[in-house]
Amino acid sequence: MKRERTGFWLSAGAALAAGILLRLWFASHLARIAGDSLIYGTIARNWLQHGVYGFATSISTSTSGSIEVRPTLIRLPGYPIFLAVCFRLFGVENYRAVLYVQVVADLLTCWLASALAGRLFGSRAALAVLWLAALCPFTANYVAAPLTETLALTSVAVAFYAFVRWQDAGLGSNRWLWVVAAALAWSILLRPEQGLFAAAILPAMLWTSLAAPGRRTRPLAAAKPILVAAVCAILPLVPWTLRNWRTFHVFQPLAPRYANDPGELAPLGFARWYRTWAIDFASTEEVYWNYNGDRIELANLPSRSFNLASQSDSEALRNRTALLLADYNATTTSTPGLDARFAALAAERIHVHPLLYYLGLPIARLLDMALRPRTEMMPIPLEWWKRPTPIRQIAFAAAYAALNLVYLALGFAGFCLWRRRGWLDPDRAGPSRSGFRELALAMAASLILRAALLLTLDNSEPRYTLEFFPVLFVWAGALFAEPPRTPAKPRPL
Repeated sequence: MKRERTGFWLSAGAALAAGILLRLWFASHLARIAGDSLIYGTIARNWLQHGVYGFATSISTSTSGSIEVRPTLIRLPGYPIFLAVCFRLFGVENYRAVLYVQVVADLLTCWLASALAGRLFGSRAALAVLWLAALCPFTANYVAAPLTETLALTSVAVAFYAFVRWQDAGLGSNRWLWVVAAALAWSILLRPEQGLFAAAILPAMLWTSLAAPGRRTRPLAAAKPILVAAVCAILPLVPWTLRNWRTFHVFQPLAPRYANDPGELAPLGFARWYRTWAIDFASTEEVYWNYNGDRIELANLPSRSFNLASQSDSEALRNRTALLLADYNATTTSTPGLDARFAALAAERIHVHPLLYYLGLPIARLLDMALRPRTEMMPIPLEWWKRPTPIRQIAFAAAYAALNLVYLALGFAGFCLWRRRGWLDPDRAGPSRSGFRELALAMAASLILRAALLLTLDNSEPRYTLEFFPVLFVWAGALFAEPPRTPAKPRPL
């Protein structure tokens, strides 16, 4: 037994060491500090230096040289809080230090996924999951960008691990319940859609508590701790909502869908037109992100964006689209008139292809987000399969896509095997064996709800499916589960 434990920890240490090296390599060679990263960083810097959550608009001409900062609500405060803490500790705009902190956070995600798999499936599964998570390049790559993804993955891993510890500790108001609540609260502060994560995990915990022996006769007492935890999960949004009401006189508990402050034009017509044809991430970068700031070239639109019922109608639509883009490119600024013209084009296309708009294209965008090679953070063309992309880059992207499929297949195969075994804990045998059905269903619901949300988005971005991976890691552990043993053995992690 001692030799087995020594071997376990040596292998676990090797996995973590490999994970550290992989993430440090990404942080050193593929750091990407641009776009949303600079938006978060600017908010954090102004919050620290000027006490205003917003963007600098002008510099005073007085001798004081003061900076005027305009408040904003386009981003939730979770990640700016994290950046502000890092800036305070390591220096303002020291993004390199931020990346190293994210390396630690991502390794914590790996460890928690492994620990959860160990509690569900045994020490062999814990070790396999640790290696799978530590060497996963898709999650590791995002430590190299100051974005919310790495911290969101950690909050997912913390919440599910604490769920099991709460269940093992006897349910009720034990400390692990409050760990779940804290993880959910932090997750929601990071990204607005993480409220769906809470909607997956809290009902499962409530059902677990209500169905437990000895609690069915006291439903209110059984439900009370979970309801209090749910309140705690959304409590941090209260000061944010009050701040937005006092500053902007709007009720905005999360963040606006189109990242527009009150009074700014939301590009509803353009977004609707974009959804009538967009599928791939290349269109997101070349068209969607360019709107209201950069040129949009007609050549970057696929031929399907002009398709109508007949060839002549399609040609006429192409001409009107070209004229509209020429008018937009003259100023590269969104106006109500331009947005209304985009909306008119969208209405015409939706009338001709309603099923494609409401079903076909959303599914295609979701599949693109889930199945792309995930090389968007690398110096590889977005349309990597087209020449003159070098053969070595095409081969690398294809291999990356295959590896992504392997992780998806391992996760879903593990889920099916776990279900076939009745969601049982292999460490306990006999009539008293406990199951983890509610946990499994909560994990599945978190993926299903997120996928349903992604069906409604305009832009296809692979990073939106990264939250699948902590769950996939744990599910894959079922493939390495140890056979049930009659005597209970100590937990590996």
